[in-house]
Formats: sequence, structure tokens, C-alpha cells
Amino acid sequence: MVDYTKEVEQELYFWKQKMTKRSGLIGRTSKTVQTKINGLIPEKFHQVMTESIKNMVKATLVGSNITTKKRLSLELSLYERDEQLKEKLSTFRKTAVIEGAGTGAGGILLGLVDFPLLLSIKMKFLFEAAAIYGFDTNDYEERLFLLHIFLLAFSSEEKRKNTLFIIENWEQQKHVIADMDWRDFQQEYRDYIDLVKMFQLIPGIGAVVGAFANYNLLDQLGETVMNSYRLRLLKPI
Repeated sequence: MVDYTKEVEQELYFWKQKMTKRSGLIGRTSKTVQTKINGLIPEKFHQVMTESIKNMVKATLVGSNITTKKRLSLELSLYERDEQLKEKLSTFRKTAVIEGAGTGAGGILLGLVDFPLLLSIKMKFLFEAAAIYGFDTNDYEERLFLLHIFLLAFSSEEKRKNTLFIIENWEQQKHVIADMDWRDFQQEYRDYIDLVKMFQLIPGIGAVVGAFANYNLLDQLGETVMNSYRLRLLKPI
């Protein structure tokens, strides 16, 4: 276990470097364009989108919490928890790939259905991950922690740095965070996936793009959730 802990600490070091490094030229240009576009969109639209995604996420949180079996074993080693998470990720990734291929093959109408379906898959995976690492999502603060993991996985460079700080210092930060900034949450998530998912609506290649995109989005979430819980279970480096 000592050797594995050292291995994990090294992985955490490189992961944090990756999460805080400056985005590439394409990423920075894309974010600049998206910010300008968001500035041209009427405020009413932003308000509607914020409320819609807020309600969608909250409904998914409730559903996922109810359907997740709370097997909070405190006997597992970190290695065993990580291995269980990898197995769980493999299952959810397959589900996301099937969902992405199916909605991608259906064109624009089914492509619109992809957003809530993929969101529910991601949220359900987060709840399963919390149980694996021994945290009870009946507690409000644990559900709030899951939302910060989600934001860390799918956000811009600037937001990632701030969110990583919150996750690294969760025991202190949880007492001062009453709720999510839902405007930031929905805008960061939309900006992160919009370009990728837009190609899913193109006839002929939508199925392939949808499957590939969902595979990578679940991979990104899996890496983020594993390392976020490692940070909580191990002394920060």
C-alpha cells in the first residue's frame, strides 16, 4: 500500500499540472469566440438556460441519489477503490458510447435528446463513484462536491484553477459555499461540449462522432473523479 500511495501521489502531481496548465492556442481562441457569442445572446436566454439546466441537474441528482446503492465500505484500500472505479467507468463508458451512437445516428431531433441523456449518465456515475470512495451522498455537502467535480472536468482554464483549489481545500471551502453558481455551471459546460457535440448533428457522421465524443467525455470525468477523491483521502501534496 505504501508503494501504491507513492504512485498515486506522483500521478496526482502530474494531474494537477495538467489541470492548471495554460490552454493551447485552439482552446484559447475557441473560448474567446464563445465568450463573444455569449455576450451577444440576450440576457433572457441566459436566464432561461440557467434555470433549465439547474432544474435538470437537480432532478438528476435526486434520481441518482435514490437509485444508487450506498455500499459505503470503510474497509477497502485506496487501490481497491481505484480498481472498482475503473470497472464502474468501463460500464458507464459503454453505456455512453451506445447512447451517443444512437442519438448521433438520429440526426438533429435525437441529437437534442443527447444532452439530458448524457448528463444523467454522468451524474449517475458520479454518485456510484462517491459510494466507492466511502462518501454518503445523502449529505448535501457531498452532492455539492460532486457538482464541483463535474465543473472541474468540463470547464475552461480559469474556472478549472479556481475549482481545483476548492476541491483541494474542500473541508474548509464547504463551509462557505452555500450553492453552485448555476450561471457559471451551465455556461462552462455548454462552452466545453458545444463544439464537439455540434458535429454529432451532421447526417452520416453523427453516430461515429457521438460515440467517440461520449467515450472521451466519460474518460475525462472518470480521471477527474478518481483524482478528486484521491485528494480527499490522501494528504495533499
